[in-house]
Amino acid sequence: MARDSRHAWRSLCCLVLVLLLPMVSSTTTTSSSSSSSSSQKLALGEPQLAQPEHAHSIRLDGDIILGGLFPVHARGERGVPCGELKKEKGIHRLEAMLFAIDLINKDPDLLPNVTLGARVLDTCSRDTYALEQSLTFVQALIERDGSDVRCANGDPPIFAKPDKVVGVIGAAASSVSIMVANILRLFKIPQVSYASTAPELSDNVRYDFFSRVVPPDSYQAQAMMDIVTAMGWNYVSTLASEGNYGESGVEAFIHISRESGGVCIAQSVKVPREPRPGEFDKTIQRLMETPNARAVIMFANEDDIRRILDAAKRNNQSGHFLWVGSDSWGSKISPVVGQEKAAEGAITILPKRASVDAFDRYFRSRSLSNNRRNVWFAEFWEENFGCKLGMHGKKPGSPKKCTGSAGTPVTFNENGDAPGRYDIFQYQINNQSTTEYKVIGQWTNQLHLNMEALQWASGDWSLPGSVCSLPCRTGERKKVVKGAPCCWHCERCEGYHFQASQFTCELCSYEQRPDHNRTGCQPIPIIKLEWSSPWAVVPVFISVLGIIATTFVILTFVRHNDTPIVRAAGREMSYVLLTGIFLCYVITFPMIAAPDVVVCSFRRIFLGLGMCFSNAALLTKTNRIHRIFEQGKKAVTAPRFISPTSQLFITFFLISLQLLGVLIWFAADPPHTFVDFGEQRTQDPERARGVLKCDISDLSLICSLGYSILLMVTCTVYAIKTRGVPETFNEAKPIGFTMYTTCIIWLAFIPIFFGTAQSAERMYIQTATLTVSLSLSASVSLGMLYMPKVYTILLHPELNVPKRKRSFKAIVTVATMTSKLSQLAAERPNGEVKTELCEGVEPTVSSTKTTYVSYTNHAI
Repeated sequence: MARDSRHAWRSLCCLVLVLLLPMVSSTTTTSSSSSSSSSQKLALGEPQLAQPEHAHSIRLDGDIILGGLFPVHARGERGVPCGELKKEKGIHRLEAMLFAIDLINKDPDLLPNVTLGARVLDTCSRDTYALEQSLTFVQALIERDGSDVRCANGDPPIFAKPDKVVGVIGAAASSVSIMVANILRLFKIPQVSYASTAPELSDNVRYDFFSRVVPPDSYQAQAMMDIVTAMGWNYVSTLASEGNYGESGVEAFIHISRESGGVCIAQSVKVPREPRPGEFDKTIQRLMETPNARAVIMFANEDDIRRILDAAKRNNQSGHFLWVGSDSWGSKISPVVGQEKAAEGAITILPKRASVDAFDRYFRSRSLSNNRRNVWFAEFWEENFGCKLGMHGKKPGSPKKCTGSAGTPVTFNENGDAPGRYDIFQYQINNQSTTEYKVIGQWTNQLHLNMEALQWASGDWSLPGSVCSLPCRTGERKKVVKGAPCCWHCERCEGYHFQASQFTCELCSYEQRPDHNRTGCQPIPIIKLEWSSPWAVVPVFISVLGIIATTFVILTFVRHNDTPIVRAAGREMSYVLLTGIFLCYVITFPMIAAPDVVVCSFRRIFLGLGMCFSNAALLTKTNRIHRIFEQGKKAVTAPRFISPTSQLFITFFLISLQLLGVLIWFAADPPHTFVDFGEQRTQDPERARGVLKCDISDLSLICSLGYSILLMVTCTVYAIKTRGVPETFNEAKPIGFTMYTTCIIWLAFIPIFFGTAQSAERMYIQTATLTVSLSLSASVSLGMLYMPKVYTILLHPELNVPKRKRSFKAIVTVATMTSKLSQLAAERPNGEVKTELCEGVEPTVSSTKTTYVSYTNHAI
């Protein structure tokens, strides 16, 4: 019960030692005769009765009079200056001053031959009322003019000289101390406060006669900020009692929060000096407008604290708010009596104090019989026991230091402030429903908090939150709300962005993608066409079948190299054509193999070479047939360059142009590999892949195949021109059908290949399309030109026999007559054609047998 009174004892000691000792020498001589008797009268335990005219105050006679200001009563309701009795902040502190005076007067060495007296006033927790009361302290310093006043007998009046107060202990509330300090400084009366903590009282210019033994609220606000930060709270409200203490404390806290930048103020609520009915309910409702700001920083007087807690209980908000109370709450019992659940978990701070066991014994020994000097003790007795008794100076310079009877050093800085040393309490309810203020830490320039000692509502040990916005998950950035730096929206870093900081997302480099948590980047996986892929299995299967079939045809032709069918097909050109078909099948394997320099080189060489071989050979053949029959229409002599050697020369000349282009390509841009990160750069980075490729662009592919396609188109033109050649004359019509089909295949290839350029499956589709198109082209040539011959050679060898050779003239004549027959068949009705046909054909020509005519022996 005596903790709140220790600062009053400390204040008195410091005031006596620092301010009064210099005055002892001037008062010792004049008061020596009366000091002994005065000391005996004020011996410990002998009360000095207050005079009737001072029933509102305590008066103790002495050589040196100290003033005292204590909030014995609370602030009254409207129209009434004083309210109910305040036991801890009032009576306890007042008794501490009286106890200190008794100890000093009993000590023969501390102030020898000097007796201390006191004049103690009740401030009623109201600054205006305290100002009126404190005028008593300066009455002795005010000269009274009695010239205009006469007694009834005509004599001048005799004024009773009031006590001269040399220093004042108090007040408790900062607003009261500020009001009183403005009066006392005019008369140079020192003042030492035991509880006023408003920061503005540190102004050494305005309050040059004021000191205090408690640290200012600037320390307290910093300690409360450190507590809030340690709890991880960044969104709080503030609540202040109107007046210097509450408003200055909240202002200091807000200033620190702005400087630190880690805590935002949701609301700042102020309780008026004269609250109207329902004012505290409105305060609770206003605090609930920001329910996320559960923590409430309170710089309020004891009365307002009690009524705020009562309003929270009345509005069913017990356990919602996380109270952080200043030293006005401290470890007091009176604010929480009857509303323990609403106050549970509250964290409060109080300046460090030491125990004075002697005062505890003294206070417990007080009774109505031995404490009549305290005019309010009877009221305290009734209040404490619930019964009814019936009728009723600071000097400039720094530091100033003294040591109390409690053994703890008391120091002041240059502003007259005590250093910041606080104990941190938490109001807890244990399992036995007993309550206590438990010490959970301390603050001396920095916070030391025992987090394991914290306990919240209903025995919950987990730390509650008071934040505007929950922390963003990994991979999300904070988008701060304008004007509220502690409130934000969480936005996920989308696409290829990763979380670079709390507030920014940045784009990964082109060859990287965000990791799973989007807190960094990782390389994009590199892929290639695998042999096990369906896109590879089908082309390889077709290619293998084609290679087997082509090999079989070549072996058959080699074995029957001198038979009429092989010779009639043109052995040399057939082998060139079959080589091209074989290469068209083989190119599938380097197109699917993992790209490297060697594979890329093979792709460049053989990509268009197989088609070039095939189309060059077919073009040479169709050109030869066309020239033969065109020449036959003009003369009976054979055209030039139709021999096998000439045909091979023409074919390899056409092929050499393809090889020349490839060599130039090699020289201009050596083959190499690269990773294409754009082909499979999907919207979802998880599916993004880099494709390992050879450096063959679409333009390079067109150039490589373009020459072969040109040969194919030219060959198709000649095939159309020679479509009228009789079926018995070599391969004109099979070549024509082959070229028509090949053109259709490549016409289908173009939209499929280039139409999938933006597809995520581009690599698979284009590779499969290209290889299958090459294999189909080869298969068409192989099937239409050589399979019928192989069928005849192997299954009908009786047809593979030599036939009568004809002269070039006979061959041309038959071809010409056949052409005319075709024209007449289209122009005449049936029957007329036969007569003309018989007239123009030589008797030796037989139309009932199939004849294989070879041009290979007609050298020019």
